[in-house]
Amino acid sequence: MALVELLLPALPSHVRTARLVVVAAGRRAGLVDGLVDEFRLAVGEACARAVQLHAEHAPDERVRVTVTDDVLGLTVTVTDVGPAAGPAKDPTDLFEGGDPAHGRQVLLAGQCASCHASPGQGDRMRLGGGLALGSPFGTFNVPNISPDPRDGIGSWRGIDLANALMSGVSPDGSHYYPSLPYVAYAHMRPEDLRDLWAYLRTLPPVAGQAPPHDLPFPFTIRRGIGFWKLLFLDRSPIADDPARDAAWNRGRYLVEAQAHCAECHSGRNILYAVKSSQRFAGAPDQEGTGHVPNITPQAIPGWSEDDLVTVLTTGRTPDLRTVGGSMADVVTNMAALPESDRHAIAAYIRSQPARPTPGLSD
Repeated sequence: MALVELLLPALPSHVRTARLVVVAAGRRAGLVDGLVDEFRLAVGEACARAVQLHAEHAPDERVRVTVTDDVLGLTVTVTDVGPAAGPAKDPTDLFEGGDPAHGRQVLLAGQCASCHASPGQGDRMRLGGGLALGSPFGTFNVPNISPDPRDGIGSWRGIDLANALMSGVSPDGSHYYPSLPYVAYAHMRPEDLRDLWAYLRTLPPVAGQAPPHDLPFPFTIRRGIGFWKLLFLDRSPIADDPARDAAWNRGRYLVEAQAHCAECHSGRNILYAVKSSQRFAGAPDQEGTGHVPNITPQAIPGWSEDDLVTVLTTGRTPDLRTVGGSMADVVTNMAALPESDRHAIAAYIRSQPARPTPGLSD
């Protein structure tokens, strides 16, 4: 039977520690004192020999030391198991040192400027906030996410941005309202968040803060958002479907995570979470000004992939209409993405099941 198995770096400084662990393991196994001594010496010699060999031939390798007790007596086995692990990394480093150029693409796909660009000026990358968003719960005033250290997020770290977008939590630990679509952003990949953070830091700082949200009681109490998250916030990553091609999988990630299309194009339940049975089937505009269209094949049965790409590039539909409202901003962002991404989005949207528009007859 195996009495103890150790996995240790092949470094002399670990041998003494290994011997102490072995003695404790031997006593827990019920060995008599004499056998404990033999146990300790045998493993100590094996560790020392492993260190010597690896120092000469493969100093970056790890070894596994297995001690067994069988009919042949106490047996010590030393096995190579591959490169030694490097020093433990600070988890905050995961969201630092990204690629700003790719981060710009993430910002465009995420539609960040559509809400966070300062109203009344032409530079979409001046993300000073201030836009007022109406909702059934009151008015949400979009915050400043420019690098301004006082009024924006210039004092944040990359992990603060990740917590905001993937968990809906501010640096001080308070809950953000889901008017920030973190339900979708929670599926974003860490490398995309890292690159987004790198790009945000290159943008001009904008002074000024948006006013507080204008919400009636009890929606001013954020503690209830934590319960809402327990019910509806899923932070699991979006895994590729091996039965689908790369374009479809890319489109799924863009639509469901970064572009958060379902947040506007879907019906909601009594707790204002997206209803899976009405996903992409259209819904009343959240600001109470019309209806967001159904984008399943039920409503656009004759549209080809190229037709959808044209809409995402120019805003022109196959029947020669032009999209308006907030969708016009979406088109501005989508048109700046690589064409392959627009095709991927179109492929994924066209694959959705046909669903009737809530409140309308077939």
